[in-house]
Amino acid sequence: MTLNQWLSQAANGLKEAGIGTSRLDALVLLEDELDRDRTWILAHPETILQGSALQRLNKKLTRRAKHEPLAYIRGFSEFYGRKFKVNKRVLEPRPESETMITLLKNLLHHDSLISEDSPLKIADIGTGSGAIGITTALELHNHQVDLYDIDASCLAVARHNCALHELRLHCYKRDLLNRPVRPYGVLLANLPYVPDRWKINQAAAMEPRIAIFGGKDGLDLYRRMFEQIKELPRQPKYIFTESLPPQHQKLTKVAKKAGYKLTKTQDFIQLFERG
Repeated sequence: MTLNQWLSQAANGLKEAGIGTSRLDALVLLEDELDRDRTWILAHPETILQGSALQRLNKKLTRRAKHEPLAYIRGFSEFYGRKFKVNKRVLEPRPESETMITLLKNLLHHDSLISEDSPLKIADIGTGSGAIGITTALELHNHQVDLYDIDASCLAVARHNCALHELRLHCYKRDLLNRPVRPYGVLLANLPYVPDRWKINQAAAMEPRIAIFGGKDGLDLYRRMFEQIKELPRQPKYIFTESLPPQHQKLTKVAKKAGYKLTKTQDFIQLFERG
């Protein structure tokens, strides 16, 4: 079977299964299998797929047709231009979360009280795969970043990703910010925020529920986190959160009760400042 034949057949099969990105997904699987980019693949449509490669591709295609997330099939996902290992114990990093990194970089660039000579202590709460915290450490070289998660399996993935990117970050098994190991200047919190009765797609339904749903209105974990922050002897100066835009007004009120004011909103991300 030629590349073009397999690509056409695979795309049609995924489309019939209700996969909206059918041709793109088939092309991505081909790229991974052949270790070639799509430009090469599309320029060599008559290249023959060998037997073992064809078998592997068809197995992956069957999994994708059942709406298994592409990242789980590939074993990795891309976030902020870098690869991160993912498996069924962690949520696939979302492009929406990349805005948090960009806003953090802009904030630190314009905050005259922060410099490379006085590095910040930053905590990534509910780190999952570690994508947000690790990316922060890579983008902000001189600041200390710690990773927190309640699930030991998630932390195992985060540690793997730390090693993958040649970082030695501390990973702590905690319930949100309960018993923090040190005071932090910045918190990055991408907590589960989908309301319990919210309808999610078939691919998301295969991801861990604990990483998606956040109670009746989706904000239960944020309420708990801000309650924990109120009890800290030294509270963070800045807190970044991710939630659905319709939740932003209510989350702003939650933060206000803990002594934080909203200073920036962009897409799914909100930035709160103490005071």
